[in-house]
Amino acid sequence: MLGTHASGCAKRPAGARSEAALRHRAANPHLKTLIMRLQDKVALITGGGAGIGAEIAKRFAAEGATVLIGDLDPGAAERVAAGVRRGGGGARSVALDVTSEADWTAALAGIRKAEGRLDILVNNAGITKRIPITDMPMEDFEAVMAVNVRGVFLGIKHALPLMKERGGGAIVNISSICGLVGHKYTNETYTTSKGAVTLLTKSVAVRYARDNIRCNSIHPGTVDTPMVQQLFKDPEKKRERLDEVPLGRLATALDVANAALFLASDEAGFITGVALPVDGGLTAY
Repeated sequence: MLGTHASGCAKRPAGARSEAALRHRAANPHLKTLIMRLQDKVALITGGGAGIGAEIAKRFAAEGATVLIGDLDPGAAERVAAGVRRGGGGARSVALDVTSEADWTAALAGIRKAEGRLDILVNNAGITKRIPITDMPMEDFEAVMAVNVRGVFLGIKHALPLMKERGGGAIVNISSICGLVGHKYTNETYTTSKGAVTLLTKSVAVRYARDNIRCNSIHPGTVDTPMVQQLFKDPEKKRERLDEVPLGRLATALDVANAALFLASDEAGFITGVALPVDGGLTAY
């Protein structure tokens, strides 16, 4: 069973966390705002060792949160956590296979012991297999469902009790435009998994609203990543993808992180059950 990484996990008083977050914001001037929007909150981010998850962790830390960076790769999670701490933020890594209920049990037990609370859960971990339905091996179908659906389900299942104890919380599930519409460039297995996340989000939002727990989903279009940049070396494929986006560019990891920050913050205190596209207008057609 994977446990939690102990580095940086000691409790700190609220004032110390505030000072650390201020130093982190000073080191990242493009993230400065007048008010720290996640002051003294504790956030767990899955798939936080790279890409969108890492950007969310940095953005949350800059706004005053203590970030717990969960990832299947403990080394990647710790590198992100160490970077946040070097900038003055509060962070520690959590070794977490989102498909393993034992890992979730251990992770939440570690959070209960070290932080004593969980205010925010971001279910970001996800995978895809670029294989059409007619050729998709069932083991690959099951692998996608295990991470993209079972992982989100288990995260919510194990986060809810601690959130309820503390009087509420915010859950943000990273889905996809493929959880809202069919997409001609995306395989059916991925679309099925992300559609499940969309309705799971709405179900949790309705059933746990009376516990002051909000649950929303974010639906990015194609995000500018190294893998996508490799795809775009083909000028025709690049033109096809950009032509379908009214704003004429791809989403960035920071675009998604900013949306997650809003939904996790008290500014979104009356928003729950929402499926928020971050797609440059692609799903507005």
